[in-house]
Amino acid sequence: MKLDMHCHTKEGSPDCKLELLENIELLKQKGFHGMLITDHDSYKAYRYYVKLPHKPENFVVLKGIEYDTIDAGHMLIVMPSHVKLPILELRGLPVILLIEIVHHYGGIIGPAHPCGEKFLSIRSTIRNKISGNIYQKFDFIEGFNACEDADSNMRAMRLAKEYNLPCFGGSDSHKADGIGFGYTILQENISNETDLINYIRAGKATMAGGNHYEHTTKAKLGRVNKLLVYSFWFYNRASALLRRKARNLELMENHIIESIRSTRQNKSKYILIERDNG
Repeated sequence: MKLDMHCHTKEGSPDCKLELLENIELLKQKGFHGMLITDHDSYKAYRYYVKLPHKPENFVVLKGIEYDTIDAGHMLIVMPSHVKLPILELRGLPVILLIEIVHHYGGIIGPAHPCGEKFLSIRSTIRNKISGNIYQKFDFIEGFNACEDADSNMRAMRLAKEYNLPCFGGSDSHKADGIGFGYTILQENISNETDLINYIRAGKATMAGGNHYEHTTKAKLGRVNKLLVYSFWFYNRASALLRRKARNLELMENHIIESIRSTRQNKSKYILIERDNG
């Protein structure tokens, strides 16, 4: 099964010019069987897809997200089919907490373009220098990103091999001419996010690869791109601070819900014990 595991849409990413349905059609034309929507801190495109009266045939659309951490760059996240976590649409969590949240609710997480741009990729962040064993907590690594150069992707592949992690491959496309440049091959068919998570956790093989996309914004800007990168860092920090209150409320609500569930389960066990004891 051939999938593009890093896709952006106009519906969910402000820097993308490609609508979801156009994205799907182009991928189908190139022989893909599915895609993972990974918009920046947003599930808007997937919510739009779910509401469509007629879905594209013979093509799997998976719900994912590209999350902006405060200390480790971008992370690709896939949550189980039934799980909806609003907090994942609020950028700026530290990566350690993010990993705990994702795993607690049954999801998988891995660094996007880990050897890429400063601030956007984990290998060029403070977190990488502080905690090298962070990679042992990941479920996969994006080994091929069509918008990265050969050296960046080669180092990402080596990183995945070093920590014995499966590789995802994706186009990271934001324009029509960049669709389908990166791919991930699975040995079995999957139909939803839970299938993908179970596949990865079972240790089944993935193959990532593709062709380098040469017309990225980074390539066009040249040296000016550094200014854009630093501007993004300031934007990310400011957004994280502004959304901290909302994130804290979401975390508190989740903690309360889990506490209630735990209390109910313990109470049920107590009642059963009492009944068994007469």
